[in-house]
Amino acid sequence: MFDGALRSAEELGSLVDALRAVDGSGDDAERVDQLAALERVKAAVAAAQARVTVAFVESQAEVAQQWRERARECSAAGDFEGWRRARQEARRASATDGAVDGVGGVAGSGDRVRRGVRRDALRSVAGQVALARRESPARGSHHVRLALRLLRQMPQTFAALERGDLSEWRAAIVARETEGLDEDQRRSVDAEVAGRLGDEIGSLGDRELARRVRAAAYRVEPASILARSARAQADRRVTIRPAPNTMAYVTALLPVAQAVATHAALTAAADSARAVGDERTKGQVMADELVVRATGQKRAEDVAVEVQLVMTDRALFWGDDVPAQLPGYGAVPAAWARRLLGGEAGPAGSVSRSDEARARAWLRRLYADPTAAELVAMDSSRRTFDGGLRRFVVARDGGVCRTPWCDAPIRHLDHVEDHASGGRTSAGNGQGLCVRCNHTKQLPGWRAVEHQGPGERAGPHRVVTTTPTGHAYASLAPPLVPGHVLDLSSPLERSLKVLLIDAA
Repeated sequence: MFDGALRSAEELGSLVDALRAVDGSGDDAERVDQLAALERVKAAVAAAQARVTVAFVESQAEVAQQWRERARECSAAGDFEGWRRARQEARRASATDGAVDGVGGVAGSGDRVRRGVRRDALRSVAGQVALARRESPARGSHHVRLALRLLRQMPQTFAALERGDLSEWRAAIVARETEGLDEDQRRSVDAEVAGRLGDEIGSLGDRELARRVRAAAYRVEPASILARSARAQADRRVTIRPAPNTMAYVTALLPVAQAVATHAALTAAADSARAVGDERTKGQVMADELVVRATGQKRAEDVAVEVQLVMTDRALFWGDDVPAQLPGYGAVPAAWARRLLGGEAGPAGSVSRSDEARARAWLRRLYADPTAAELVAMDSSRRTFDGGLRRFVVARDGGVCRTPWCDAPIRHLDHVEDHASGGRTSAGNGQGLCVRCNHTKQLPGWRAVEHQGPGERAGPHRVVTTTPTGHAYASLAPPLVPGHVLDLSSPLERSLKVLLIDAA
């Protein structure tokens, strides 16, 4: 079907078009064969992406080396401004000398770059890879690390990925289980597992594959297992992520002894409660007990921390069914939001709040836009986004980082046009970002522009970010109240108000 290798983006697009023609025709045996072949195609595509990623990193390293040489020339000539610019450009492109999780450098020349500079370089390269692959910045870093490790240190595993014997996920398992090894040791493990098994590696399950790689790594370097354990304990943390139906997962990554002790304590509390007639299930008691012990509340239902809600006045006061919004979570049923604010009785698992907790709810801000149901602009005379303006921007951006495909919660309120360059502290010139994306935006070669001037209400707030390679990515603020369509012929609709509510 294709003549020669597919190299350009346009040529690769023809492969996409060809795959669109796959319609599952033929008998069932043929359909199963098609599924198997497409799985191998996915693996081959992942291998090709890894090759392109490494080529990009190496190209950026060459650019960095050229800028470092230019910086030395400017320094010798006494050109301070030229030296400063050259060092900035080198910092932007320099993914060198251990910049990627211990992977060997590509720039050479013995130029040892500071750890912080290497981290910035990886962040810039990984950020561009993430945007190109339509994934989060954290996933972009993962892809860069995996590509460098496979192509430079694990050729047998990479060959299995190219053949389609390993998926990208399983290749990542092999790479993950070699953490703590140096380059030679990693090559030994790669040869022992992927090299010795050959095509048979594709028949192993995830756990068995990880077990074999872990055993080979232990034989090569037993001390690495202990070192990995120490690093893992240093990475203990608690995270939260949304779950369906107004629920969320709070996950604790703990040392195994502490995790077992925590689970045993919650289990004992549940068994005791059930023994005296508590009608809740064991799982419900354990979940409630976790909240009580962590927050110090008398009851799990008595939420004692501030929760923002964004909803229309009609949904709050007149029983409208337009969903409310929890910034950082998403849509929640209007009836559930009203119960949260008013403590109405509901079925098992619904909100039921004590009188003390029910009293702590305020309508903190009122914003109205009769044409688009969006929050209107606000300005501040301060440099930082705080107070009502901060609440405004977080609510407008849905509590989630504005970088395309990044789902991390907002941690920084950032000027789209830098304050140092004259950017205003206003809603239009503000955006919510996670820590990583805010730091990436400050790197040389990155630029963000707000494409909606003051007073323009033709659409949602729009920011365009341009990367060092000149690629532009647009970010639109999410709908404020999804599912609500205004009928401007109705006086009631024209007076729609959007309420920002603090429930504590």
